[in-house]
Amino acid sequence: MDSIQTLIDSTTGPGTAFAGTLDRDTIQVRTPAALATQPDARTSPTYKFLPTERVISALGDAGFLPVTAVQARGRTANPMSARHVIRFRRRYESVQLRDCIPEILFLNSHDGRTATQFRLALFRPICTNGLIVCDEQMPVWRIPHRGDILDEVIAAAIKQSEQFAEVGKWVERMERTVLEPEQRLKFASDAIDLRFPKRRPLDLAPQNLLEVKREQDEGVDLWRTYNVIQEHVVKGGLQYRTPSKRKMVSRGIRAIREDVRLNSALWTMATALAA
Repeated sequence: MDSIQTLIDSTTGPGTAFAGTLDRDTIQVRTPAALATQPDARTSPTYKFLPTERVISALGDAGFLPVTAVQARGRTANPMSARHVIRFRRRYESVQLRDCIPEILFLNSHDGRTATQFRLALFRPICTNGLIVCDEQMPVWRIPHRGDILDEVIAAAIKQSEQFAEVGKWVERMERTVLEPEQRLKFASDAIDLRFPKRRPLDLAPQNLLEVKREQDEGVDLWRTYNVIQEHVVKGGLQYRTPSKRKMVSRGIRAIREDVRLNSALWTMATALAA
């Protein structure tokens, strides 16, 4: 494996700096587990604790800054070992996309149930959509909690960032792909099945997922169609009726695992249309 310093030197060229990163106090409030100093007491003797704070510090040295942080919440979960996600951006980004920013998504926990993961992600400021990239050519990096894995974790993050340009090509391809009305409705219908895997709402029409909320999303290209549908699916607000005719409004997705599942599947559906 390449040395950490070699990887750092190869990915910190000139670019545009940005503000809005999270300080330690903010991270502590939003994701207490990110600053945990020990694993959950129920982990096995073979479990290797990886402090997220060490990852944040090491990634900072490698040119990555934390910009968002969320943590799983539960009545019985230990807040100091819960699953948490932190998104990073490169301090100097050389890949410039029209309306989104490439990010690295870092997922960790200290309860022995989740391998450390890195995923490619995008942030779209127009609608504050947090997109997650999932593709066979850009796989997820999963690193089990075994041995001293900090160098491996940092190397994985840097290797992922080397795929930013490839993600940009997919975005550009989606922008150039014009969908027929039937294709847009099929995409929206499949997204409904994805959002409601157990029971599809009877009166939730695919057209509802194509309703735009802002002028910038007007259009029938794949990129804007994908973003409009993603926003409806993940942020909620869809009105429908249950089989008992009760009126319901879909909630925004808060669970980390479900957010990753939905976003990854939507990206896969979109790239299939652009292939």
